[in-house]
Amino acid sequence: MKKLFIAALATLSVNIAHADDYAVVDLERVVQSSIYLKQQNTSLQNTIKPQTMQIEQLQKDLNTIQEKGQAAKTAAEREKLAKDFETKAEQLAKLQQQVQNIVQNSMQNVNKTFDARLKATAEQLRLENKLDVVLNKNAVLAYEVKADLTDKMIQKVNAIK
Repeated sequence: MKKLFIAALATLSVNIAHADDYAVVDLERVVQSSIYLKQQNTSLQNTIKPQTMQIEQLQKDLNTIQEKGQAAKTAAEREKLAKDFETKAEQLAKLQQQVQNIVQNSMQNVNKTFDARLKATAEQLRLENKLDVVLNKNAVLAYEVKADLTDKMIQKVNAIK
């Protein structure tokens, strides 16, 4: 999940060929330190917990049916177990797809919100510090250590409610 945010937020990098005053921010550290992202991740895990428990149970059921099928003595028994297996497998696939959709939608919404927070905070820091640009530290080859505003960015992003 963190890599998705970092990749999506790389757009904060700007060409500074003509910038007089700049600062850098370690976006990876901002993402890792984000209270909002941690809360959203916990919320998502809680949301999908019932479905993940069902998925685990269906997987156990499929293993049990498979073991019974290998031990079955009659063709009728194997056929019934094969139908049971197919039904459970369909339920599992459907449930997995539902969970995947929930996770994807949640990640898109969280990413959109977090991206807006980052951009607003970067702009706020830029204005407060009278800077021309705020750059992603990971996209800069060299910079003055005093130009690093990562800690301020983390504080401000985490202060947004």
